[in-house]
Amino acid sequence: MRILVISDYDDNYNAVRPEGELFIGLHHAGADVQVMTYGDTPFAQKFRDAGMRVIDFHPKKKFSKEAVARIRKEIIEQDRQIIHLFNNKAIINGIRAVRGLDVKVVTYRGYTGNIHWWDPTNYLTHLNPRVDAITCVSGAVKEVFDRQLFFPKEKAVTVSKGHNPAWYQDIPTGDLGEFGFPKEAVIVSVVANARRMKGIPYLLDAIELLAKESPAHFLLIGRGLDDPATLATLDKKGIRNRVVFAGFRKDVLSLVKACDLSLLPSVKGEGLSKVLLESLFLGKATIMTNIGGNKGLAIDGESGLVIPPRDPAAMATAISSLVDNPDYRKKIGAAGQVYIQENYTVERSVKELMEVYERLLGETVH
Repeated sequence: MRILVISDYDDNYNAVRPEGELFIGLHHAGADVQVMTYGDTPFAQKFRDAGMRVIDFHPKKKFSKEAVARIRKEIIEQDRQIIHLFNNKAIINGIRAVRGLDVKVVTYRGYTGNIHWWDPTNYLTHLNPRVDAITCVSGAVKEVFDRQLFFPKEKAVTVSKGHNPAWYQDIPTGDLGEFGFPKEAVIVSVVANARRMKGIPYLLDAIELLAKESPAHFLLIGRGLDDPATLATLDKKGIRNRVVFAGFRKDVLSLVKACDLSLLPSVKGEGLSKVLLESLFLGKATIMTNIGGNKGLAIDGESGLVIPPRDPAAMATAISSLVDNPDYRKKIGAAGQVYIQENYTVERSVKELMEVYERLLGETVH
């Protein structure tokens, strides 16, 4: 089984680790995996350390003759049976590179939305007939493809991005002193960038509904969250003193670990939220909305609190139930950690992806 992976690992280490470790796991399972990516990134070196070949190249544009020629050359010279393409630049150039070649094409989709059978641009990527399989990070993403007209249902398959509990054992607990929270504060972490799908306005409405005496305070971590409109809303609602903005942080896991609980108020679009996975693996009591991409991450009331999206009252109730009851908060956090460790493992992801490749090639290698 000979695979060429084309993906951009030029991001922070923790962000790309689940995907990267998946292919290292496949390599250890006996697959011949070669990776085309930026060669100077930390994870490229991780691949090399694992004994994998790294090709120091990644397409710079969606339509690039240079990229097409380079990908085609690697496929032919390295006798690749499968190419797995992880972003639009890789997908569009990769599909063009395999013209006339006997090689299977697999694409990756990590979020829901923006796939429509009537949109011609989608046929440059996932809906192109040359694509043999689409690995979807969750069942919710697969469902988006399965709803498309004229789409073969067997093409879209779910391959989760599993994590390893060992990745979280040495995460240091961050120092929240820099943020000036009151001594009695129970701190809720919210990790998101400023996008409408993250549901921050509903969070602000929920904070307003909390009892005045509630010790709940909120640490918002991510780019662009302290925009003028949000700051004006905080002032208007009289809750400015409850919210601190950390901005973009490289030590986000340490900050989440230092907080008392975690919340993600997303309203749509999530394929499989890495933020939720991380907070669960860290043993934090976690509140999430029941949008499709979060399905299966927790059992409501047992291993997490699952609430409807766009429902500030339900969010405020969930926050209060954890903030006001330390024992319940501890119980939910511990149960969530056990649940996620059992159900979202790297080993499971390797098995799922290996089965996809075996089906495409009509062979069994393990």
